[in-house]
Amino acid sequence: MKNIYIIGVGLIGGSLALDIKQAYPTTKIFGIDNNEAHLDAALSLQIIDEKSTYDTLQKADLVILSIPVDYAVIELPKVLDLVNDNCLVIDVGSTKQDICKAVEKHAKRRNFLATHPIAGTEFSGPKAAIRNLYKGKTNIICEVEKTAFQLQEKALQMFSDIGLHMRYMNPEAHDKHIAYVSHLSHISSFMLGKTVIEKAQNERDIFDLAGSGFASTVRLAKSSPKMWTPIFKQNKENVIEILNAYIENLANFKAIMEADNFDEIFNEMENTNHIKDILNGIV
Repeated sequence: MKNIYIIGVGLIGGSLALDIKQAYPTTKIFGIDNNEAHLDAALSLQIIDEKSTYDTLQKADLVILSIPVDYAVIELPKVLDLVNDNCLVIDVGSTKQDICKAVEKHAKRRNFLATHPIAGTEFSGPKAAIRNLYKGKTNIICEVEKTAFQLQEKALQMFSDIGLHMRYMNPEAHDKHIAYVSHLSHISSFMLGKTVIEKAQNERDIFDLAGSGFASTVRLAKSSPKMWTPIFKQNKENVIEILNAYIENLANFKAIMEADNFDEIFNEMENTNHIKDILNGIV
C-alpha cells in the first residue's frame, strides 16, 4: 500500500497512522480533516506526510474513515464513489449497523470493510495520538464476506502487522455487545462525574479528597461528547436495554443497604469479584 488516506486525524485515526508508518515505512500517509488546526498539528507531529482533500482520493490504496459515526454514514458513500476499483475503504466506528446499511446497495460495496479496533483513551485530537495503541487489542470485523477477498487479505495483513487480533461478528451482535462493555461504561462515568460535580457545588472539599479510585472510574467522562452522542443515538435500543439492567442492579443494591443487610452486600460484591477472572490478561 503506497498511498493511505486518513479521514479524521484525531486520536484513533492518528494512532493508526503512526502504527502503519512504523510497520510500513515507505507508505505515504495523507490526512483529510475539516479542522485545519488538526491537519497542521498532524503534519508537525509527523502523523501524516501531507494534507489532502477528497479531490485526490482516486490515487488511494487504502482509506481509513475515522470520524464521528453520524458523519461516517454520510461520508462513506461519497468516499466509495471517488476511490478506484482496487482501493479498500474501512471505518473504525463504535457502531456498525447504520454504517453497513448506508452502503449495503452501493456499487462499490465490495471495496468496504466494516471494522472496530477496540482501543482508545479519554483524550481526543491529533496530539492525543500514540504509537502502539493497537498492539494486543481486538479488532471486530463485520460482514467480511461482502468485501472483495483480495481487499480482505490486504486489511487483515495490515491489522496483524500493527498487533491487532481479529474477531468476526455481524453488525447487530457487535452493537449489542459493545453497548454492554463500552457504551455503558462511558455513561456510568459521565453520570458519576455529573453527580459529584453537582455535590461539589456545595461541598468544595470533595475533589480534594478524590483519590485514584475516583480518578480511574470517572476517567471516561473526559471523552468527547461530539463523538459519543451520535454513538448513543445510533445504538439507542441496546444502550437503553443495558441501562435498564444496570439501574435495576443499582436499585437492588440501594434496597439491600436500606434494609441493613450487609451480609448480602458482601455477597453481591464477592460474587462480582469473578470479573477479575474473566478480565485476567485483558485489562
